Amino acid sequence: MSTPTFDTFCKQALDEGFDEIITREWAPQLHLDTHTHPFDVSAYVARGEYWLTTGDEVRHLKTGDNFRLARNVPHAELYGPEGATVWVARAN
Repeated sequence: MSTPTFDTFCKQALDEGFDEIITREWAPQLHLDTHTHPFDVSAYVARGEYWLTTGDEVRHLKTGDNFRLARNVPHAELYGPEGATVWVARAN
């Protein structure tokens, strides 16, 4: 799979029914305790790394990785030493 541009990420997300697309910049070593979101997420890690914990599963996400998370799924996040830039599509 080729590396997407922000524009191609947006187009694909909109084509799939996501209705809000944002860029999130996360600080180095930021830890977000377990929480939920009232929307589905499709995301792409454009820079940096972080660990996404859902239940007993911990995923180490790095630049170039993408993931999906359904609404109301409890999860925690821990960002790496350089922080991260994540493109996030939301289906509200």
